[in-house]
Amino acid sequence: MKLNKYIDHTYLKAFGTKEEIDQLLDEAINYDFKSVCVNPTWVEYAAESLKKSDVLVCTVIGFPLGASTTRTKAFETEDAIKNGADEIDMVLNVGWVKSGQYGRITEEVQAIKDVCGKRTLKVILETCYLTDEEIKEASRASFHGGADFVKTSTGFGTGGATLSAVKIMASEAEGRGVKASGGVKTKEDVFTMIEAGATRIGTSSGVELMTDKTSESDY
Repeated sequence: MKLNKYIDHTYLKAFGTKEEIDQLLDEAINYDFKSVCVNPTWVEYAAESLKKSDVLVCTVIGFPLGASTTRTKAFETEDAIKNGADEIDMVLNVGWVKSGQYGRITEEVQAIKDVCGKRTLKVILETCYLTDEEIKEASRASFHGGADFVKTSTGFGTGGATLSAVKIMASEAEGRGVKASGGVKTKEDVFTMIEAGATRIGTSSGVELMTDKTSESDY
């Protein structure tokens, strides 16, 4: 197993500097991670910096609350793709989940997937706010809308990935992807998540995972 190719090497803090993004990009090239995940403002820069590598550019949409309108999310997605994004991680509307409006979730995911085309769309459920049944139904609604992955967390909620959430999401995936993100800091964490059904790992601790060091990061 190539651990590096499970990792979306991530920097999404609001105060990230160019120097920190440059470090992220250099690390991604050095370790040949699957992707970097950056805020939309850095997509064009990341795409230019990584064009001679195999590292993909991932960005976040409707981040971190998921409460933007569908039209806004679609515009964000279109703009990100224009700037060079290969993968889109979209936060779903958590309020719709809590209200049982799963049809609206499916419709929104479909609208964003229509913009993405063949590019990978991951839908962030923010599982820390959901019951097990809501995780199941939100996963199902997202996949019905055409999502390629469901993802546990933004890293900015009250909690990150849990084994129970990943297992529920994986039970609905039927060959599609599950991304565990938030609090995955050690190789033991990674292998446990993969065993539970994760096929991608979102973390800012990619280098530590590759070098068996202890991460101090909270994402």
